[in-house]
Amino acid sequence: MAKVTSKLQVTVPKAVADHFGIRPGDEIEWLIAGDTIRVLPARKRSASRDAQERLRLFDQATARQKKRNATSRLKPARERGWTRQALYERGRPR
Repeated sequence: MAKVTSKLQVTVPKAVADHFGIRPGDEIEWLIAGDTIRVLPARKRSASRDAQERLRLFDQATARQKKRNATSRLKPARERGWTRQALYERGRPR
């Protein structure tokens, strides 16, 4: 049985941690389930994505952003008629 400390911390029993593969630094989820509390190991990120896959996904995201930027209807900042400094000064009392 685990005790709750004055800082509301709980120690996971070693047998439970070993069974579920919980290690120091891992996150766990606390779920309210009626009159009970369920403690679940947080879903771990998939480590199966290798560097090539991550680079491919990054390249796809970069291409999508370039496409969005090319079709953007926003004027360049210098053509908008205002400056960043003007925005900071706008709300200040005079």
